[in-house]
Amino acid sequence: MVIRVTTPYFEEKGEECGIVAIYSKKGKDVAPLLYRALIALQHRGQDAAGFAVYDGGNIEARHGIGLVADIFKPDDLELKGRVGIGHTRYPTIGECRLCDVQPSVFTNIAVAHNGHVANYDILKKELEEDGYKFTSSVDSEPFAFLIHRRKDIDTAVKEIMTRVEGAFSDVAIVDDKLVVFRDPHAIRPLVWGENDEFICFTSETVALDINGIPYRGDVKGGELVLIGRTEVRKQIVPENARHCMFEYVYFSRPDSKINGKSVHEVRKLLGSILAAEAPAKADVVIPIPDTSRNAAASYAKALGVPCEEGLIKNRYIGRTFIMPSQEKRTDAVRLKLNAVREIINQKSVVLVDDSIVRGTTLKEIVALVKSAGAKEVHLRITCPPVKAPCFYGVDMSTYSELIANKKTVEEIRQFLGADSLAYVSLDGLHKAVGLPICTGCLTGEYHSEFVTKLAENAKGRNACG
Repeated sequence: MVIRVTTPYFEEKGEECGIVAIYSKKGKDVAPLLYRALIALQHRGQDAAGFAVYDGGNIEARHGIGLVADIFKPDDLELKGRVGIGHTRYPTIGECRLCDVQPSVFTNIAVAHNGHVANYDILKKELEEDGYKFTSSVDSEPFAFLIHRRKDIDTAVKEIMTRVEGAFSDVAIVDDKLVVFRDPHAIRPLVWGENDEFICFTSETVALDINGIPYRGDVKGGELVLIGRTEVRKQIVPENARHCMFEYVYFSRPDSKINGKSVHEVRKLLGSILAAEAPAKADVVIPIPDTSRNAAASYAKALGVPCEEGLIKNRYIGRTFIMPSQEKRTDAVRLKLNAVREIINQKSVVLVDDSIVRGTTLKEIVALVKSAGAKEVHLRITCPPVKAPCFYGVDMSTYSELIANKKTVEEIRQFLGADSLAYVSLDGLHKAVGLPICTGCLTGEYHSEFVTKLAENAKGRNACG
């Protein structure tokens, strides 16, 4: 279940979440490796984290609210168990209940989930009628109950593949087995690696790197992997890949490889394509930290102008600065970013950003750069206009919050206060990623009738509102 960030003061996109699963071939304890993996996946969720291990008889879990390094103590890393799973939860506004922290753990099943179940309410009602009691609002619970209800893992996962609407990459402990599966559209990432001692499945390759486990590939859409005394891989339903383009544009770390593609290389290509499609006469190119750095460097190289760190991010600000109690959006931006006047003053500046969702933050960043003395500010965006909600796990669920749904590019430029504005084209995005991608939030075209109807209902509510 996506928990939405509704603050008007910062528009960072949110996604649920980061996952990892590790199996020791030689019976070693995996808790320390899970911890390191969660550290590497911290960018995918800063609200809470947890892990669970199976010790040969029981599943034991540790979890808490906050950052990974603050939650777990040395004793937690001494838990015994050769198989384990972990999870980082993405930031939310308001209360974060401990019962919502994953993995969701029951007697002989533990599940960690990344994605969004669009038909959660339907499945919940059905499972409650079957006697299952929900104790949280997270999507991992119905997966655990569906697995428990069918007993046979193959049958349960096939039902999940064919009945669950939305996106899901999941890892689970079922009895003494590690269970891994990915939705048929392979929307959320799920990579795997292996060495002589461990097999690891996780959201990004950085969690493999930190544990010294070589990347071997990706779990396919519609695939089930079972690891116990033997390893079994089964294509439960056919793959019809539609990978989330935001993983390449924004979510994933640039040092990750997902779906066989280097995030760094995709972002570089986005920058060079954007330079070809929308060049600007400028003195300096400045990335808006952090995810646009690769694209900005590539854009600047294509134009033959310097790329400078003209906006410096304060990395030590707590989350309180984005709370609704903040009086002024301008103050919120200035708490997080500061302009380097020596780079900006009396210059024509190109600001490169990954995407525009609501536009509220970017408006203040443009004002910040102009107040530092910029003669002109040109905006270049490495994602086409976001015009429709996402029902697959990205924090964009209403039409009304999306500025490109309400305004033309020229109207957006005027609202942001920029001298020019250009987005990479849809064709350019496809070319840069080079894989089948989900573009529902860009085109309003979704993978199923169910989600299409959800979008139509959302549009109707927006029109009424």
